[in-house]
This record gives sequence, C-alpha cells and structure tokens, in this order.
Amino acid sequence: MNKSGLDKKFSFKKKNNEENEETQIKQTTLRTNLVFFSAFVLFALIITRLAILQFVQSEELKGLQQSVNTKNIPLVPNRGTIYDSTGTVKLAYSTPVQSLYVTLSQDYSKRAEKGRKPGEKLLPELNAFADKLAAKLNKLGHQEGEKLDAAEIKKRLDPDYNQYRGFTPRLIKSDLSREEIAYFLEHKKEFPGVEIVEESVRHYDPDRVAVQAIGYMYKFKGARANRPKYKELFQANSEVLRPEQVYLESETVGYDGLELQYQDELRGKNGYKTVEVNPRSMPEGVESITPPKKGHHLYSTINKEIQQKTEQAIMDQLDWLHTHTVSGKLHQDATTGFAVAMEVETGNIVAMASMPDYDPNVWKTGSTSPTVYNEIQHKMGNGTIKSVPSGKSGPHPESSVLLGSTIKPLTVLIGLKENLLSPGQTYLDTGSAYYGKNQSSRVGNSGGHVYGSLTPDKAIEFSSNTFMVDMVGKPLYDKYGSNVGVHQGIDVWDKYMKEFGLGVPTEVDLPGEWAGRLEYMSKQESALTRLVQASFGQQGKYTTMQLAQYTTVLATKGKRMQPHLVSKIVDDQGNIVREWKPKVLNEVAFSETYWNTIIRGMATDVKAFNGFPYDYARKTGTSEQIVGRAVKDNGVFIAFAPRQNPKLAVAVIIPEGGFGATSAGPVARKIFDAYDEVYGLDGIPKKPQTSK
Repeated sequence: MNKSGLDKKFSFKKKNNEENEETQIKQTTLRTNLVFFSAFVLFALIITRLAILQFVQSEELKGLQQSVNTKNIPLVPNRGTIYDSTGTVKLAYSTPVQSLYVTLSQDYSKRAEKGRKPGEKLLPELNAFADKLAAKLNKLGHQEGEKLDAAEIKKRLDPDYNQYRGFTPRLIKSDLSREEIAYFLEHKKEFPGVEIVEESVRHYDPDRVAVQAIGYMYKFKGARANRPKYKELFQANSEVLRPEQVYLESETVGYDGLELQYQDELRGKNGYKTVEVNPRSMPEGVESITPPKKGHHLYSTINKEIQQKTEQAIMDQLDWLHTHTVSGKLHQDATTGFAVAMEVETGNIVAMASMPDYDPNVWKTGSTSPTVYNEIQHKMGNGTIKSVPSGKSGPHPESSVLLGSTIKPLTVLIGLKENLLSPGQTYLDTGSAYYGKNQSSRVGNSGGHVYGSLTPDKAIEFSSNTFMVDMVGKPLYDKYGSNVGVHQGIDVWDKYMKEFGLGVPTEVDLPGEWAGRLEYMSKQESALTRLVQASFGQQGKYTTMQLAQYTTVLATKGKRMQPHLVSKIVDDQGNIVREWKPKVLNEVAFSETYWNTIIRGMATDVKAFNGFPYDYARKTGTSEQIVGRAVKDNGVFIAFAPRQNPKLAVAVIIPEGGFGATSAGPVARKIFDAYDEVYGLDGIPKKPQTSK
C-alpha cells in the first residue's frame, strides 16, 4: 500500500475515533442531566408532600394519631319523654337506674393465653373474678331480680372480644339494688375494672294508651338488622369523627311508632369518655369526659281520655257482637277493631286505636321472652296505618278492608265532575244493574232492596249499588274505555282516588305506613268490571287512617290535610325546637253544588246516634270479602260533625263485624261524645270542670 493510501486509512480511523468520543460525551452528558432532573423531581415531590402533610392534612393526621393512642367510649344520654296532648300525662318516659359495667384490665383472650409463659395463665384469675362477682350480685340483688351465675358473667365479660373490644366496658347487670350500689362503690379495689354507671329504663303508661302509635324499644344490635335507619348508623359509626352519634350494641332504641319516627330527637346526643389505650387496645387511663346531651320531649296530639274511651268502645262493641244477633246471627269472628279520630281543621290525631292491644312495658329492657312475644305478636302491629292480620290463626280479613258503601259520596262526586249525571237527575232503582257481554253480570242492592226513583243525594243516603253502577261505573267506562282506550277510565278513577287520599300514603308521622291495595289496577278482570265493582266499594282496600283523611276531604270540601301525632318538640329547658302547623297536602276543586249534594246525602239512619245533639254527616259501609272459602262482612263507618262547621272526622273498621251501622257506628258515636266532653264539637267542652 502506498503512502497516500496509508494516509487516507489513518485519517479515516482518526475521524471515527473522534466521532465515537463525541458520542460518548453526549451520552454521558444526557445521563448526568437525567440523574439531576430525576433528583430534582424527587425532591420536589418530597417537599410538596411535606407541605401537604403540614398545611392540609395536619388536623386529619392528629385525629388518626389520637385514634391510635386514645378511644372514645359513648355515654348514652337520657331519653326524652312523650306526653299526651295535655302535656301532663307521660305516655312514655325514662327513669334512672344504676348498672354495673366491667372494663377488662388485661387481655384474657385465648390468643393472648397461648402466647404466655408457663405460670402466667390468667384464665383461672378471670374465673375466680366471675365467681366472686356472681356471689356478691346474687347475695345483694333484688329478690325478684335477675340471677347470674359465674358462667353467664364470664360470657358477658366477653374475654375473646366477640362483641366488644378490649377497652369497651361490658354491661354485666342493670337495675342494681341499693345494697349492690353501696357495696361495689365501697369495694372498688377488690373488683378491678368495675364501674357503677347511671342509665335509664323506658316505661310506658300502665293504662296502655295508644301503644302501637307510641311504639317500643329494642336493642340496637337487633334493631340494625331489621331497620334500615339503624343499619346505616351502624355502618357510619366513627368514634373519631363523630363520637356523639355512635350507638352502643347494648343500647335500646326506638323500634316502632313515635319511638322510631322521632328516635334522633328523643335520644339526644352521646357524651363520651376518652381513654388512653395500649397497643393491645387495653385501657390505661381516662383522658377526658364529655357529658351527654339530654333528648328532646314530644307533645303528642293524642288525648289520653279520648283515646281510652275509643279503645274501650271497640272492646265493648266486640263483646256485644259476640253476644247479640245482628240480622239473625252472632259475629264471634269479630275479634279486632280499628278507629281514627282526626281534627278537620288541624290534622291532629286525637285518638287512634288498634285493638286489642298489649303492654309495651314488656320491652323496657329492649327484649322480651319468646313466650311473651308469641302471646303479643299479633297485637303489636298498628292496624290503623298498616295491613295486619285481624286474628291469631285461621283465615281472617286484614285490618285494611274494602270500603263498601263509604266510597259512594266520592263515586257521586266523580260522576258529577265528569258530567255523567247532574245534581237533580233522577234514576229508577229496580234493585238490579247489569253489565258485561250480553248484560250477563248483575249487581244488586244490599238485602235485595228496590229503592225506586232516586236523586244522587238519595242514592248516597239509601246506599244504592245499582245507581253507582248505572250512573257512574258504566258511563265512566263508556266515556273513556270505548272512545280512548280500555284502561283510560281506570286511570281517571285512580286519579280521583289518590286526590282524596285513597291509594297513597297519608303522610302521617309514623313509620311503615301502607298505601293500600289497588285491586282495580289489576288486569285479571276487564276494565268495565273493575270500574263497575269499584263504583260501589269493591276493588280497593285501605287503612283506617286513609279513611279518616278521606273523610276530612269531604268535610273541608276539598282539602286533604296531613295527619300528625306530634304538635311540638321541646328541649329539656322547655324551649320549642319544632312546632307543627296545619298542612294541606293537596286540594280538589268541585262546585259548591256538588259538595252540598253529596254531604246532604250523608244522612243514613244510624240508631247508635239517636239523641246525638249535633247534625252530622255520615256514611255506613258493609264490604263483602272472600277469605278462605267464606264470605266475610266487614263493618265500615265514616262521619264528621257538626255538618255545617266540621270539627272532627272519625273512621271505624270492624273486620267481620257485619253491617257498618250496627258494628262500627256505635264506636264512632262514643268517640264523638268523648271529644265533645273534652274539647266540645261546638268549641265548648261539656265535661264538668273541677274547681281548683
């Protein structure tokens, strides 16, 4: 190779080396920059995180730190009282009792026992403590009080934390005797962890006043399984964030009636004891105590005197039906009765009875025995707002029944409003009305009566089924069913029913209200059949409360008032927290002539009202219902008084009681009389005033 070629080769090699060196320098610089950039980003993230921890999350972290080192133990407040309308009668109230709690000072769990060295077994120590505690409690306790053996006490101590955590006090016994209280206060050192705590026991008026409406108490542990309200509270429990709202498993809570409806107001707010705990969650000392806030008091609209007379009227009438023949037969299957008395202008429920009732004091500890429960379970449901069985066993109608002829004032109103008839129009009642294909289906009047020439008001008074069928049921179908669609007439009927409170909740302040069973909405029968049957009181089952609200709409000529059982809530110092005013849920517009027509027709003869000093509007009903294989006659009655200036509306249902005039009417009369004595249907109480 010549010199020129060598020079070229050397020059090329030198150039490659320079290029490689330059590439390496660039790569090294890039790596260095990446390292510095990564370090910068990392430090920036650390600084940002520290700033967030310092300025944003500091309070939250303090709370979390507290939750590690301290725990809040709820102190249950004193529950408020439920008064009757006078403010002097306690329908539900709490009294203080002293209870014995034990907080475990050591970890006695099986897990901890396995990890101990020989000679450190603590289980015998726990057994000895339980034996000693049982002996003293049984020696010093009430003779009629609860007897506890060592095994039961050990179970309540819950050493394996099945129910409680280590720092949580365990309830061993409530309602201590004076001797028990004095002894354990004096001998605290002999019983480490023992504490006497003041609690309360719920009591109910021994006269058993409106017991289903007032409700009863149940243990929170069981209540949260069956009441959504408590399930949500249990899931939301947080001792750190809101210890005043935490519920103890052993705490009693409202389970039905006003006790449940106004649980938050009656209960008050927890206090809590903040205790220091070690890593095993065992208590090491008390840091602070925040006292509980007492619950508020409810003033009910229920008047005890009127309520008791309502309850007694039902029970007396049931006895009468068992021993006196009506239309040639006894009514011994009539074992229940339901009544509601509602003030027309205010919506106040002055009486609501679901009979027979029971003594709710069996629930004062939050539980009762299986034997007692089996005896009372069929009496616990509030049949005035729910559909509950009306007998212990066998086929019986429920407390919500077909309305029978009590629907007829509304049927005529619908006919007038829909221009199916006019107020002065006459109809020839022949005792029969026919409908369906080839007029093959027949409806007759009760007892086979033939009423002859009837105007709309007289059709209501004499309770003509055939008038309702021929003048409203069939024409309503013809107006909407034939021309618009087979279901349109049903929709029109349904609209009117709900405007009068039938088929919708009344919005009474009680839990679990039933909206009714709208059988006319079922498509198992033709629209024509459903409208025909509905026109005279079939095809719809409703509660006594719905009937009472419906009656107030008739009495007020169109205002659907909201019924309520509480007039005001006050705090422990007597300051008003909340007060109820009359509330109109909706209004229906009909001409004054239409209203006067149907109210004039509410004039059926009811012997129980002979001598009644007021002109009153009323409608009896006897709804036939197939139960099992038998036809049952349910007595239904609605009324308001006085006719021209209504004060009180009353609804009564006696399942299997026969004709409404003879079964339910007498109960209504006694309710009106009781109200007249206490308040006066004319505004002047008739009860003699006692001198002070």
